[in-house]
Amino acid sequence: MTQAELYAALKTLDLPVAYGEFTNPQVPPFITYHHAYSNDMMADNHNYLDVANYQIELYTTKKDPATEKKVQDLLKSLRLPYSKVEAYIESEGLRQVIYEIQLIGG
Repeated sequence: MTQAELYAALKTLDLPVAYGEFTNPQVPPFITYHHAYSNDMMADNHNYLDVANYQIELYTTKKDPATEKKVQDLLKSLRLPYSKVEAYIESEGLRQVIYEIQLIGG
């Protein structure tokens, strides 16, 4: 899967989606995502296989299990294993749920 395919899949959730950040304020819930780091497989002194680690960030005003389930169901349907972390951003009054995934070869 490529980054463009990931974006298209996230858009099917009917939530605002942006790479990195939005250029104007959004009303939650919304999603941002970005390339966090690479973890390429290496062999014979060169990068053999691209492994890109992405973070998909869901922002809501309160704990929203239904929206979280929509994101998780999408990731499962795409066969993208994920890890999940959440936090409350007091200065913004937002709850952040981060899903970390890997795109291999994309």
